[in-house]
Amino acid sequence: MEFTSIGVVRSPFTSHQGTPIQSAFAADAKGEIVLSPEYVEALADLDGFTRIWLVYAFHRAGSYQARVVPYRDTDARGLFATRAPSRPNPIGISVLTLERIEENILYVAGIDMLDGTPVLDVKPYVPTFDSFPDGKAGWLDRKIIERRQADKRFER
Repeated sequence: MEFTSIGVVRSPFTSHQGTPIQSAFAADAKGEIVLSPEYVEALADLDGFTRIWLVYAFHRAGSYQARVVPYRDTDARGLFATRAPSRPNPIGISVLTLERIEENILYVAGIDMLDGTPVLDVKPYVPTFDSFPDGKAGWLDRKIIERRQADKRFER
């Protein structure tokens, strides 16, 4: 299996320390998704969407860990019950606010990834398909530490 980067994230965040841990905590953080020019045509009709899913590679994450202490907890949890970046396949997803598109550049808000992050895909966020307000969030429903920014615990 091979993936090819289709672009790169331009973000104000250059280190894990202080980066928002989720896009929901980064409403004011603005950035750019710079796609390779060959993908301009693929952006047709995306400008009518308020939000997008960005799929990317955690290019600076540490190695895989089966159990991690997530940013919003003090107990070790199974990796797949978290959004920690130390994954077997270091792939991340974020929902970003799409502000505008100019040629091959998507101007976004809610950016929660590091500058230079390789982009793997862009998908439209569709509220009818992507929102489940009555869903349960496992351990997060019971115990939450109000941490909104990353520290260095998953850094390579």
